[in-house]
Amino acid sequence: MNSMRKHVVFLTGAGMSVESGLQTFRGAGGLWEGHRLEEVASPLAWEADPDKVNRFYNERRQKLLEAVPNRGHLAIAELESIPGLEVSIITQNIDDLHERAGSSRILHLHGELRKSRSTGPSEAVFPIEGWELTSDDRCPEGHRLRPHVVWFGESVPAMDLAWEWMQSATDVVVVGTSLLVYPAAGLVHAAPAGARIYAIDPAAEELPMSAGERWAMPASEGCERLLKIWRSGADAMNP
Repeated sequence: MNSMRKHVVFLTGAGMSVESGLQTFRGAGGLWEGHRLEEVASPLAWEADPDKVNRFYNERRQKLLEAVPNRGHLAIAELESIPGLEVSIITQNIDDLHERAGSSRILHLHGELRKSRSTGPSEAVFPIEGWELTSDDRCPEGHRLRPHVVWFGESVPAMDLAWEWMQSATDVVVVGTSLLVYPAAGLVHAAPAGARIYAIDPAAEELPMSAGERWAMPASEGCERLLKIWRSGADAMNP
């Protein structure tokens, strides 16, 4: 690696956490108890049946509490120890495995599973102790708490900051995402013209990328490969 400081921006998706045992719902047909994700992850679903929506996220939260960061999460976190390397993570995942692995600069595009948000005007965010959120839970102002998740049909508040991070990238690593879910998938186009872009995914060859390196391998293998290369001072694109 040359003496110039690198800003590596990771764009991670559901495939990042598969090796930790967290299910990729789109890959599984996108069904839960016979419902499509849109039927349990939208404002209309919440208005119609908040108990059903909470049950869906409570199950996800239970599984998350049982999961641990995999080798890919740990490798990304360890990259921060390399001098001259700044690491930022923009994740579509609502799990906290990047945090638990030790990464320090993480932006959650679609919210965080282990947090709730007030439905009142403040939209204040609160941690969820344990795994359960119920329709009886209220914020200090008395408003019902909802999952702190960006649902289908809602805007993505973190997009502006994510765009800023991507615009300062020297290297962009796409890990475990199909690049089909917008607006997140469009972030790759925010990278500067000289940024090096590459993807780590078992189906990397199928990703809709016009340029960049494709590593057809699981997230853990690819991230550990990056760690080894950048530790040695080599160029990740030309190891």
